[in-house]
Order: sequence, then structure tokens, then C-alpha cells
Amino acid sequence: MAVKIKLKRLGMIRNPQYRIVVADSRTKRDGRAIEEIGLYHPKENPSFIKIDAERAAYWLGVGAQPTEPVLKLLKLTGDWQKFKGEAAPEPMKVAEPKADRHAIYEAAAKEALSGGATGTTATTPKKAKKKEEAAEPAAEAPAETPAEA
Repeated sequence: MAVKIKLKRLGMIRNPQYRIVVADSRTKRDGRAIEEIGLYHPKENPSFIKIDAERAAYWLGVGAQPTEPVLKLLKLTGDWQKFKGEAAPEPMKVAEPKADRHAIYEAAAKEALSGGATGTTATTPKKAKKKEEAAEPAAEAPAETPAEA
């Protein structure tokens, strides 16, 4: 039985997310897998790649053949170089951790209470623009009156 390490597609339309799986070469792309050894999310910036290095090394050691896309991912993570005994590549970029939503809310609330609030409700940009347009003609009306002679 020929075993391949390949990508199994998940996700929605125009938002692919893949699992790196070990499967029989005769199975469908998204068919039954022997084992899942990693994740790949190409739409994130930078792309999210997570591979269980120990399991990948085991399957490569027993003869599983990676497909071309998986081979590129293994080279990016350094698992392929480790398996072949070559020098490790430069480290991958890692995304910065996202800020905690609760902390952002607390900071905004504290800022609003300290000095940012004037006692009025927050206005949307459209409402603020309408208020400015309503104020402008009133200010210009006295300047347009004809001078008495």
C-alpha cells in the first residue's frame, strides 16, 4: 500500500484551510485519512503552518511520500531538512498575538470616563457630517445679506 502525505481541504469558498494528513494514495483528496499531522491556513498573514514534527519524521521514515505542496511546507518548517540531515532553514515569521477584546474595551471605557466624554452620545460619521452641513448655511446667511446704502 502506497502512503502519501497530502493536503485535505476544509473551509469555505475563497477561504481554504487545509489539514496535512497521511493517507493511502488511492483515496480521494478529502477522503479517509490514516492520521492528521498538521494544519495549514494560507489566507492568514503570515500563513499559519503547524506540523507535528515527530509524526512527520516517523511517516517519512517508514516511506510515506509527500506531495509537492506538502514538501514545500515541510521545507518551510525545517522538517524535511531534519529528515534529510541538511542544514536548518531560517526561522518562519510568526503572527503577533491578537489583542484581548476585553482589554481593548476596558481601555476605551477608561478613556471615555477620564476626559474623552462630553456628556453626548457618540455619533456616526454620517450624523456628524449632517450636523456640520446644517451648521454651515446658518453661519453663512448673515454674510450674504446685501449692504444697505
